[in-house]
Amino acid sequence: MQNLLNKKCIPCEGGTRPLTAEQIAEFLPQISKWEVLKNKEVRRTFLFNNFSEAMDFVNKVADLAEQEGHHPNIYVHDWNKVTIELSTHAIGGLSENDFILAAKIDTL
Repeated sequence: MQNLLNKKCIPCEGGTRPLTAEQIAEFLPQISKWEVLKNKEVRRTFLFNNFSEAMDFVNKVADLAEQEGHHPNIYVHDWNKVTIELSTHAIGGLSENDFILAAKIDTL
C-alpha cells in the first residue's frame, strides 16, 4: 500500500461506496493514533500547552484542508484541546481521503 502522505485527496461524489471494515483496517496502521467510530469516521484529540498553541494548530489544519479540498470537523474545547473528526459526508462514511488528511494532520 502506498504511503498516505504521498497521496492527494480526490473529490468524492455521491454514489461512491464508503470503505469496508477490511479496507479501513488496511489504512489504520498509518494513522494509529486515530480512533474509528462505527466505521463511519475517524477522530483524534490533540493536547496543547495553551489556547494560543491550540488555535495555531487549528489554523494549520484549516490551511491543509483547503489545500487538499477535504474538510474536517474541528472542535476546540477545554481551552487547550482540539478534536478533529473526519468523514466523507457525500458518501456517509469513510473514504481514502479521510485517511490521507489524517496522516497529513499528524505531521503538523
